Amino acid sequence: MKKRFLTTTLALSIGLSGIGIAQPLTQPIQAEAASVANAQAVNAKAEQLIQTAKGLIGQAKYSNTEYKPTYPYKFSCASFLMYVFEQNGVDLATYNEDYMIQQGTAVARTQLQKGDLVFFKSKKTGTDPDHVGMYIGDNKIIHMADSKQNIIISDLDGKAYYKDNYVAARRVLPSLLPASSATKGDKIVENAYTYKNIATVSTVTNEQKLRFTASDFIDFVYRQSGVKLGATTLKEQMNLGTTVSRANLQKGDLVFFNSTVGSKTPALAAIYAGEHRLVIPSSSGVITRVLLADYYDKHFITAKRVF
Repeated sequence: MKKRFLTTTLALSIGLSGIGIAQPLTQPIQAEAASVANAQAVNAKAEQLIQTAKGLIGQAKYSNTEYKPTYPYKFSCASFLMYVFEQNGVDLATYNEDYMIQQGTAVARTQLQKGDLVFFKSKKTGTDPDHVGMYIGDNKIIHMADSKQNIIISDLDGKAYYKDNYVAARRVLPSLLPASSATKGDKIVENAYTYKNIATVSTVTNEQKLRFTASDFIDFVYRQSGVKLGATTLKEQMNLGTTVSRANLQKGDLVFFNSTVGSKTPALAAIYAGEHRLVIPSSSGVITRVLLADYYDKHFITAKRVF
């Protein structure tokens, strides 16, 4: 059930998000319900997720080495959910359950709602989960089970595996949905996401063809959001604004990484998208990953608030 490596381009950039050691699991707590203002949107989104997931039953096969987001689909338990959420405009930014369990809000088992992520751990070593499914109501989850069953719907009390190995649940809706009242940071993130899998990142910039250097892409997104950086290299951009600690990151902050641990020279920049997520102009294009991954933890230099 545990997926560690992918053989497609999902795993080929320095933005690997699927390899690393998770932090200890948190104990489930009772999550506050979504506010009345966004409850309808959350419920509608959860139903969309469930319909997309159900639509893949019989269409996808289990693979812990390959991710194939076109028919015939190939998913692990986590990349299946990453795909389902992404298809409905919700970015988990990781194909690894170790990092999914650190997003959103911890939820008590008795308080599960549609769209919640549910985690299991059958192995006796380590602290990270080895399986994840999505709650669909009526005490059931939909998940990519294994190579024999593929995508199935299971009752949480139906088999000993689900009862004995349940470890946690996380509510990522509504926290990963766009804010109902957008801030400047929300607008920057929304603009950055517009170019995911569309813009090309290279050594030259041609805005009309959506081709950028990494630093020019950063500059372009902020200009589109009404923020003039006035700096067109990563090093110059890293000297802008106010320094922000990792613990206090907000949507729209710039985050910088080196290529050599300990170096103060930036080799990579990202736009912080909230909930540990990063929008990164990389050699693979504009991609999203999570700041939780080992690479970003080790190569983090600083973060700046520039608006």
